[in-house]
Amino acid sequence: MSRIGKQPMTIPEKVTVTSQQGNVTVKGPLGTLMRPLHPCIRLMVTNGLVTVERTDDTRVARSVHGLSRALIANMIHGVTVGFTRALDLVGVGYRAELKGNTLLLSLGYSNPVEFPVPQGIKMHVEKQTRITLSSVDNELLGETASHIRRKRPPEPYKGKGARYVDEVVRKKAGKSAGAGASAGATK
Repeated sequence: MSRIGKQPMTIPEKVTVTSQQGNVTVKGPLGTLMRPLHPCIRLMVTNGLVTVERTDDTRVARSVHGLSRALIANMIHGVTVGFTRALDLVGVGYRAELKGNTLLLSLGYSNPVEFPVPQGIKMHVEKQTRITLSSVDNELLGETASHIRRKRPPEPYKGKGARYVDEVVRKKAGKSAGAGASAGATK
């Protein structure tokens, strides 16, 4: 039995969880999310609790049991509290600007990079170097933040680029640090 999959989830106030025709729908104060449910998984909603059960004990059913429970828990958290993700732009001249429904990124290229903001994502730019994304859908939020980061990932020598706020970039020594050690060894 999956340790995560067998845990029941409590349904907060103002949130409804329904399962119809192989789809799970979660409605809350921040919005509505819908996701298809794997055929090996059954959702039980009773007395303000949601439990996820397997229909059989096959390998596939065991593998998606905990995953399904975690995805539904993320949906419940998303429609009640929401999710946020922040990115920092590190580098001289690196900045972001929000114009309507388009994010303009100056990332050291000859022209600014235009990034259309997907529907369901709220974007806020602080101090021209911090981009804050918020959404009820955790999967869409992570994918959008990843696409922005891919426009200029942090490089390992100076750390310049777009990075997550909590990301630690490991820096390499560079040519001059290595050259001094090898030059002294040959004399």
